[in-house]
Amino acid sequence: MSLVSSALPSDGSAFVTPTQAADVVAQSCPAKDYRGKRVLVVVPDGTRTAPVGLMFKTLFAQIGDVTASFDIIIALGTHQPMSEEAICGRLEITAEERRSTYGKVKFFNHDWNNPAALRSVGKLTKSDIRELSEGRFEMEVDVQINKLVFDYDQIVIVGPVFPHEVVGFSGGNKYLFPGIGGPDILNFFHWLGAVVTNPLTIGNKWTPVRKTVDKAASLVPISKLCFCMVVAPDKSLVGLYAGSPEKAWDAASNLSDKHHVLYKDKPFKTVLSVMPAMYDELWVGGKGMYKLEPVVADGGELIIYAPHIHEISATHGETIRKIGYHCRDYFLKQWDQFKHFQWGVVAHSTHVRGIGTYENGVEKCRIQVTLATGIPEALCQQINLGYRDPKTINPADFANREAEGVLLVPKAGEMLYRLNNAPEWCRKM
Repeated sequence: MSLVSSALPSDGSAFVTPTQAADVVAQSCPAKDYRGKRVLVVVPDGTRTAPVGLMFKTLFAQIGDVTASFDIIIALGTHQPMSEEAICGRLEITAEERRSTYGKVKFFNHDWNNPAALRSVGKLTKSDIRELSEGRFEMEVDVQINKLVFDYDQIVIVGPVFPHEVVGFSGGNKYLFPGIGGPDILNFFHWLGAVVTNPLTIGNKWTPVRKTVDKAASLVPISKLCFCMVVAPDKSLVGLYAGSPEKAWDAASNLSDKHHVLYKDKPFKTVLSVMPAMYDELWVGGKGMYKLEPVVADGGELIIYAPHIHEISATHGETIRKIGYHCRDYFLKQWDQFKHFQWGVVAHSTHVRGIGTYENGVEKCRIQVTLATGIPEALCQQINLGYRDPKTINPADFANREAEGVLLVPKAGEMLYRLNNAPEWCRKM
């Protein structure tokens, strides 16, 4: 499928209007083509800023009455399941609307680590992996996806596109893998991204991981339509693209590069990343590091300020307590000790801790990463991160001090910060 339709602001408006969005949906989903069809809509969980409700309601108004089924699956990846109430919030519908207008819609949470919920669609061969990873790996990887997709005639992906630490830019087929994918492919490409490193991945388009995700999606034998949104920090649409996951993502990522990357002339000795409430554990709150690592000066400090975060990860916390947070080379040079842990968790560890070296048994990380959260000081020390009592921090004290080398980011996690003259370790490719 080629690019079907797109909407960009017009008539002097800064944003795509609901009417323009409805036009894109109407062009991409003619009701006559969906009569009697079973449709599964894949949407992100609550850790992504986007007008998902607008798109859900617009799609339902367009084809909900003519389809045999019109259901929702939450692309959790390895995140926590969402309650019925939380899903209604994500879709921006009331409890009464859920019972009435949208009563026939079924809600599903992805169950990534339950073999009974998954089905294999094939394997990426050693040759595939060697080519996709640019020679970094040579192994066979099983590609599993939530088996619910085989109960439907059409997958419709709805999600935003942002710079992303693992894949380069989120969106497109990423809502299938890892969104509703199984552990083998998920763990493989997360570690692949970590080996490449976050700074050399994030904000770059055709990364090894993006190529891997698209290759895995090509094995899924079900028709796919994708709505890729480019979104402002206040959740307004600045662009909407519809088409195949590959084509829609390609166009949307170009626009995301213009809207979601901020350039600075000099690095900062101190960065305060203020994490919004949608990041409810460090597993997702680490985005405050991923998006800002490129502008922290050598020897500087990045502070993740999130008093509301009290947990490392409900799913992966035990593993993280065992391995801690370390740079990539700490793991690579001791791989026999760590290869049996889930590779996706090891990747997360390196992304949060950042660039560093490991020589002669000594780890030297480029910057200090400090938590000002509800995670206790003793646990921060155990997992190799710094600690600040969040009660001692007033974010306003960090404002308007860029000339001093201090940067305040009041809503961290989605906007990528880069240097105009970036060093080799975080260059844009």
